[in-house]
Amino acid sequence: MKPASFLEYIEIDYYSSTPKYLQLANSIAKAVRDNKLYKNDILPSINELNYNFEISRDTAEKAYKHLKSIGILGSVPGKGYYIKSTEAIQQFKVFLLFNKLSTHKKIIYDALVAGLDNQAAIDLYIYNNDYALFKKFLENAGDDYTHYVIVSHFLEGGENAHELINRIPKDKLILLDKLIKGVDGDCAAVYENFEKDIFSALEQALPQLRKYHTIKITFPESTYFPNEILQGCSNFCTQYGFHYKVAHQVETEPIDAGEAFITLMEHDVVTLVERILQTDLQVGKDVGVISYNETPLKKIILNGLTTISTDFQKMGEVTAQLILNHHCSHIEIPFYLRLRASL
Repeated sequence: MKPASFLEYIEIDYYSSTPKYLQLANSIAKAVRDNKLYKNDILPSINELNYNFEISRDTAEKAYKHLKSIGILGSVPGKGYYIKSTEAIQQFKVFLLFNKLSTHKKIIYDALVAGLDNQAAIDLYIYNNDYALFKKFLENAGDDYTHYVIVSHFLEGGENAHELINRIPKDKLILLDKLIKGVDGDCAAVYENFEKDIFSALEQALPQLRKYHTIKITFPESTYFPNEILQGCSNFCTQYGFHYKVAHQVETEPIDAGEAFITLMEHDVVTLVERILQTDLQVGKDVGVISYNETPLKKIILNGLTTISTDFQKMGEVTAQLILNHHCSHIEIPFYLRLRASL
């Protein structure tokens, strides 16, 4: 291959926020995928790239090292870099750490995979809200990943989680689902603002909630849900004149006319619905039910359960875009309200 033909495949936008080394690496990987570069083709030297594209040696070297780390390039001391593999080209290697498996996490995962469009190898780990397991996974992760996408929710412990996370280079880190206090530096984040968003969602449901005098939120004493949810709900009740109660055990919580329940756990909404059906109370008239996090079945239960939920599909899509563009933005994914017969 002649160097001139190689240069035709390189596209660098000097006004783009995407780092130049990543633009250079992306151009080479695309040329390989498009069968314009072949196995064993010799690439221009660092000096040639520096001269032809007015980029620094560090930028060119970083692009080549990135491609080498994901298996596209090889190198021979004294001879330079060459195309090592054209099979299953994947530009990114992602360490994905979820707190649990759930319908919602699957939506995020599927959207992330689709958004990356076969350009990434993803290693998924589940720590089941256990801080010790979370710590073990992070300490054993190694440093050969291009990105570390981390959800941080624990049943107990986790006060020092930020110290572990701060060991990850910030240009490789994406915080998912929530921001973490103590994580310093300029990292990416795709997160929910729990306190603000539940307040806003309840405000949208205010005309329907006016049928009730009390709002009860089922919030187990041991849970990974953030306390900001309670604070947002409390703020709403204070501002709009509702009685407010946190119910730790839905199995024994009294159910009376004029009350609207917000259930966070999936099994709690099942228990609550079963208990209401054993009374003479009518859902959506005497008692209101709001379920946290949308699932397909909630469109059907009791002729439709009202839900407050974030957009998990968008969360995965946005995370994929941050990886593809190597951005360090903080992007908030708001809650949305789906009003149905249960309110």
